[in-house]
Amino acid sequence: CGLILSISLAFLGGIASAARQGIVVKGRNHLEDLAKADTFIFDKTGTLTEGVFRVKDVRAFHMTREELLGIAAHVESYSNHPIAQSLLLEYRRQVDKRRVCRMREMPGYGVTAIFDGERVFVGNKKLMDWQGILCTEVEQSGTVLYVAIGEHYAGYIVIEDSIKEDTKDTFGYLREKCNAVLVMLTGDTESGSIPVARELEMDYAYVNLMPEDKLEHVEDFLSIQDSSERLVCVGDGINDAPILARADVGIAMGAMGAEAAIEAADVILLEDDLPRIVDAIKIAKETLKIVERNVTFALFIKGLVLVLSVIGFFSMGEAIVAEVGVMFMALLNSAWVAKYTV
Repeated sequence: CGLILSISLAFLGGIASAARQGIVVKGRNHLEDLAKADTFIFDKTGTLTEGVFRVKDVRAFHMTREELLGIAAHVESYSNHPIAQSLLLEYRRQVDKRRVCRMREMPGYGVTAIFDGERVFVGNKKLMDWQGILCTEVEQSGTVLYVAIGEHYAGYIVIEDSIKEDTKDTFGYLREKCNAVLVMLTGDTESGSIPVARELEMDYAYVNLMPEDKLEHVEDFLSIQDSSERLVCVGDGINDAPILARADVGIAMGAMGAEAAIEAADVILLEDDLPRIVDAIKIAKETLKIVERNVTFALFIKGLVLVLSVIGFFSMGEAIVAEVGVMFMALLNSAWVAKYTV
């Protein structure tokens, strides 16, 4: 009993410590895997970057800038994506949702809807190619939204984002303490993603990815791991749900994250702060130290009692007292982990 409790109580203390600091861990095995993690895969938008976009440039063809922005804002008005919110903010007018119907989000592509009786597409270059709409790829830093009305290209909108303030410090810890390989998987364009990856000195960056493409890359990284290595995926969007479910540990940004991502993840950060990942790893490592300490102490006492019993110094009653003492010490150690603050 003492040996079993020494393990389970320590993990319970670690999960409680994480919960106190805004980190929800769904099981003890995820703490074990976090402590061994050495490959970290990140989504870009809303994970590495603030997810607070602003419109940088609008270029319209055969209509005014305001008309193009209004069409895009109306079509995106039913979406809760940060890019959609930036369009509504830039439009600065009241959106009449009665003019929009049959809206559909296409993960990895964009959004389509009927606006004033015409089919409108707002999304990336892949969406335009998929619909057979001819347009020239825009080479600007930032996220480019292409807008088409029916089969006709209407213009584009460039939106930019900024890197989260604590991202570099978080990556510094992962490199130094976890010897981590840092990877970016994003559906964003090369122009909007590669500068971010370079600034953060990431080891690998893959852009223009569909959800199934992200999953394929995760499978590739998993295939080259040995039994002592663990892979962590971090994301917040519905596109990230498959890789969060497939990774050894999936971490979702819970404050603004999609429900699908939160459901698929093993660990949820209640605040969208990347340093919470560092906190979770520290708690996991401390928990494993306590587990090792509890197990060592329990085995030592059991071995000592067994030897003393064989030579006649311990009776059954004294052995029971020693077992209770082991459980009591395990409980104290676990209570210390529960109060552990990083």
